[in-house]
Amino acid sequence: MNKKTLKDIDVKNKKVLVRCDFNVPLDKSGNITDDIRITSSLPTIKYLLNNGASLILMSHLGRPDGEPKKEYSLLPVAKRLEKLLDKKIIFEDCDIVVDDKVKADALKLQSGEVMILQNTRYRKEETKNGDALSKDLAGLADIYVNDAFGTAHRAHSSNAGVCKYLPSAVGFLVEKEIAVMGNALENPKRPLTAILGGAKVADKIAVIENFLNIADNIIIGGGMMYTFLKAQGYNVGKSLLEEDKIDLAKGIIQKSKDKNINLYLPIDVVVAKEFKNDTEFYTVDSDSIPDDFMGLDIGEKTIEKFCEVISISKTIIWNGPLGVFEMDNFAKGTNSIAEFIANNKEAISIVGGGDSAAAVEKVGLADKITHISTGGGASLEFLEGKVLPGIDAVDNK
Repeated sequence: MNKKTLKDIDVKNKKVLVRCDFNVPLDKSGNITDDIRITSSLPTIKYLLNNGASLILMSHLGRPDGEPKKEYSLLPVAKRLEKLLDKKIIFEDCDIVVDDKVKADALKLQSGEVMILQNTRYRKEETKNGDALSKDLAGLADIYVNDAFGTAHRAHSSNAGVCKYLPSAVGFLVEKEIAVMGNALENPKRPLTAILGGAKVADKIAVIENFLNIADNIIIGGGMMYTFLKAQGYNVGKSLLEEDKIDLAKGIIQKSKDKNINLYLPIDVVVAKEFKNDTEFYTVDSDSIPDDFMGLDIGEKTIEKFCEVISISKTIIWNGPLGVFEMDNFAKGTNSIAEFIANNKEAISIVGGGDSAAAVEKVGLADKITHISTGGGASLEFLEGKVLPGIDAVDNK
């Protein structure tokens, strides 16, 4: 990795502006229901404090669309941080994020003190990477640190824009994301197996195309598998189907043959009468889905086949659930795959954000996975081989 990291900068008696990902889920009363994004940022925050910096933390929360909306205030985050760090946090409740008071408070910050700004998306310029906001934010500090991988695929004022005005580095969280995922893509221990699920082929085209250049095995599951089954000439009943992607699926099947990559599609499917948990369901071979049923999970024979492949893999990258894992009757495929990945102690295992991360958490196997990405969209674009603007803007070593 050629980006500057925390160890490459001297922060003693410096004001450090840190972009965190505090986009946490809140309930109707404004209580945080899961604080993993806050706890994930603690190693960077504590390191900076222990090395004599004063901190100005910033993040977005939800989609206030450029307006100050109370329900998207970072106050609950500030309160939770106070508890986690066991120290007073100065919360700047400013509708325009940075005003004269915020500037004056930043100026007075002493080494070891922590200040948190209001939701960066209260300003319209944030998502447009507007220069005025970038300058306002950069004007508060001496150094900028990006520790928010979740927004790295977007060029915003708080991650890309500020880099024009301050020396910059990446925090521990971003450093780990780039190191582990980058290495798995550029220099993997083989065989490398990519497991791709999720609802739509459209969302995963670029990822599949990228893996056709680097993987040994590609496993396809989830809602998008029915478009591949249709591409093989099978009837898919009422299953999710992207008619306009059938030719693309045919092309992917052909390309994998041309490149000698093993592409594994389901051999049997759990079909259901309706899209709900308590409906009639049973297992059929992939080429025998009845007209009035829909596929909602991979079947036993498929699980066995996929797990065989996983057990001999040395690098496993998983993005997207293999069935409707939110419903217990159709979670078996996803859960079994999660267990097999967790049990392969020889392999480097990476789970790319979003639903697959949720699935691993749900079955309590998160601690047995080498790396769970903190950014859904960002990890997807990283797996596509794209440059992430929020990271690209940070100073090189």
